[in-house]
Amino acid sequence: MQDFINAYSWVNIHFLLKGFWITIEVAVVSVILSFIFGSLLGTVRYMKIPFLSKIVGLFIDIVRNLPLLLIIFFTYFALPKLNIHMGIMTSAIFGLTIFESAMLAEIVRAGIVGVPKGQLEGALSNGMTFKQALWHIVLPQAYKKMIPPIVSQFISLIKDTSLATIIVLPEVTYRAQIIYAQNSKAIIPMFLALAVLYFVLNYALSIAARMIDRRMRA
Repeated sequence: MQDFINAYSWVNIHFLLKGFWITIEVAVVSVILSFIFGSLLGTVRYMKIPFLSKIVGLFIDIVRNLPLLLIIFFTYFALPKLNIHMGIMTSAIFGLTIFESAMLAEIVRAGIVGVPKGQLEGALSNGMTFKQALWHIVLPQAYKKMIPPIVSQFISLIKDTSLATIIVLPEVTYRAQIIYAQNSKAIIPMFLALAVLYFVLNYALSIAARMIDRRMRA
């Protein structure tokens, strides 16, 4: 019992929280970037622009069927061979953004398709261009329907940040490994601490998403 309590010393907790902050930073930047690029890719694929939409569709299909770990490996170990050098955190963010953008692109495309065609046709008949109708009429309705799957994908992204331990990103999971590597009796306490930290972050995101959903529906 004493070993269990000692595992939660202030030194260890402070060390974990510093890693947790890095996890939050990586997750927030990746969420923002993947939302932007995912929306763009999904919209382009929906618009069926000659040649471009097919390339985007091929990119999405390839990335969605690759393991995220392989993409992180590629950004950190392979890109330097092409004279593209990035730091550990940048590589993690880049890999997560590529993967999540492809996943979100399909959610966005499906959300747009789910909007009744009459909405687009009505906007066009009132003098709007296709882009204006898409931006002002279709997308706002589509995003209302996309909130649950998008939030679910963001939660997965937050959990997937732990994969960046493989490139030695000093986030919370990596720091927990350092702690229990020094003291094997701290394994269970560290796993419990990780579970609590990830749960708090993801649950807070779920609550925020429900609040946004209620306001949008109101």
